[in-house]
Amino acid sequence: MNRPIRILLVDDHSLFRSGIRLLLQRNNDFEVVGEASDGVEGVKRAKELQPDIVLLDLHMPGLSGLAAIQLILQDTPDCQVVMLTVSEDSDDLGAALKSGAAGYLLKNIDADYLLDALRRVMQGDSVISNAMTAKLVASFRKPAPLVSTEADKLTPREREILAQLAEGLANKEIARKLDVAESTVKIHLQSILKKLGVNNRVQAAIYAIEHGLSATSSRLNS
Repeated sequence: MNRPIRILLVDDHSLFRSGIRLLLQRNNDFEVVGEASDGVEGVKRAKELQPDIVLLDLHMPGLSGLAAIQLILQDTPDCQVVMLTVSEDSDDLGAALKSGAAGYLLKNIDADYLLDALRRVMQGDSVISNAMTAKLVASFRKPAPLVSTEADKLTPREREILAQLAEGLANKEIARKLDVAESTVKIHLQSILKKLGVNNRVQAAIYAIEHGLSATSSRLNS
């Protein structure tokens, strides 16, 4: 991407927004295009500004972040929504990812981690704070048996990539592990999303864990 990544900040704490804005403005590859103090305003601003990424708080007065995700994605389907929250609740994590969030980050992460996560999102990766990864896996410790006709449409290579995706690997890591080009992984990933009827790689990973298609779920069942 030759232009800066355009960011919309949605958080009800003005001091926190100011800190994030200053952090992003110190880096030439980011541009804060707007701010909002609640979910309703965030939905309106996202539709108006068409940002690349919406950094969205979870718990806000009025329309919560969870309720705002789907509305934002309806009006701005090309943007990525990344939750930035203090909530370490696995139910909040699961609900956000299933609603279409491309990432779930805790507010106690360091600045470099946040900047790297935003760059990764624009490259098509999912981003979840390390502290939440184990909780995501734990929430699916009893995966349902594989009865899905959608999964039956996957090729053997697509199943391999989906299994690695469910382990939290980025495209480059999957390509290296399977000894294929990163562009090949991206092509297969688009096919996987279409066949499974999901919107992004995070939802695909959840699908894999729920239906016993990941290495993790296989170990848990053994």
